[in-house]
Amino acid sequence: MPLPFLRKYKLETSITSYCKIRNRSVWVNEDLFFEGSPAEDLGAFLGTAYKKAELNYPKFFKMDKLCKLGTLATELMIRTNPGFNELPKQEMALVFANSASSLDSDRNHANAISDKQNYFPSPSVFVYTLPNILIGEIAIKHKITGENAFFVSEAFDAELLFSYSRILLEKDNASSVVCGWVNVDGQSAEAFVYCVKKLNFKQENHKAHNSKNIQHLYSL
Repeated sequence: MPLPFLRKYKLETSITSYCKIRNRSVWVNEDLFFEGSPAEDLGAFLGTAYKKAELNYPKFFKMDKLCKLGTLATELMIRTNPGFNELPKQEMALVFANSASSLDSDRNHANAISDKQNYFPSPSVFVYTLPNILIGEIAIKHKITGENAFFVSEAFDAELLFSYSRILLEKDNASSVVCGWVNVDGQSAEAFVYCVKKLNFKQENHKAHNSKNIQHLYSL
């Protein structure tokens, strides 16, 4: 019979902070950070939100809208996450998903090559015709070198994000995971990015990491 102290401990994980962008409004945890006009052009809204966040990251302006949205949401989530910068980046995973893949950039690329008389594919657009470039942009900015995955599903799937990140944490492939749903389709856009990490003890204001709580925070 195994000794009590040799039994596998129950893994405790917690959602430590989150950012949500929807209907041209930016929420960080439960606080409204910035509110634009629902009818505002998406590009203009992202530019204004960038200035409000004082991001100071010139590469932002070279990104497509999907990456701008995900980078902005991730940055604001990190700012209210105590100790994020001290977490080992080689043990941090990135798990993201959306429903439109890279459709916004795909359309721009298709338009650039549709006219055979004026055929001019743009490398700066083509590089964004895969959705996982978003993970790359976030990893580069924050020097994250752990595992990563990007899923495309019909709708937001809290169980998918929970299950995959839980596997990484249980197998010790990661000690923390940045998860997100970042979707852009034309002028329609939303982002929900949150951080999950293992806990040695319960902390105030942290929410238990489970699909019910993930769905609740996304739906607020």
